[in-house]
Amino acid sequence: MKIYTDATIYNKNNQVGIGILIIKDNIQHQYHQTLDYAADNHTAEFLAAIAGFKKLSTLANPDDTIQFFTDSRMVSDAIAKKYSKKYKALLEQYLILQDQFNLVISQWIPEKSNQGAHHLARQSLT
Repeated sequence: MKIYTDATIYNKNNQVGIGILIIKDNIQHQYHQTLDYAADNHTAEFLAAIAGFKKLSTLANPDDTIQFFTDSRMVSDAIAKKYSKKYKALLEQYLILQDQFNLVISQWIPEKSNQGAHHLARQSLT
C-alpha cells in the first residue's frame, strides 16, 4: 500500500491545504482538507502526514507493508532519525500512528513525483 501526502500554505492568512493520496490494490483514495493555521510549511507537512496516517488506519491492516512518500526533506529526515528538535511533538504524533503497522518504508521524493497529493492540497484551498 502506498501513501503520498503534501501540504500547501496560502500566505495571506496562513490557511493550510493538505492532500492525501492512498493507493490500495491499484485503487486511488483521494482526500483533501483545509486547516485554519500552521506556523510554517514544515508544520503543515507534518500535519499532512499525521492526517494521512489517520486515514490510512481505516484502510490498512497492521500487517500491510506501507510505503510513505513525502516531498518534505525535513519530514523525511526526522522520520528516519526519529528525532526533530523543533517539531518533536508533531513527530511523536506521527510515530504513534506509524507504529500501528509492522513495516513502514518512508521515502523522500521530489515535488514533481508528488503531484497527486500536491494537487489535492491545492484543491482544498479553492
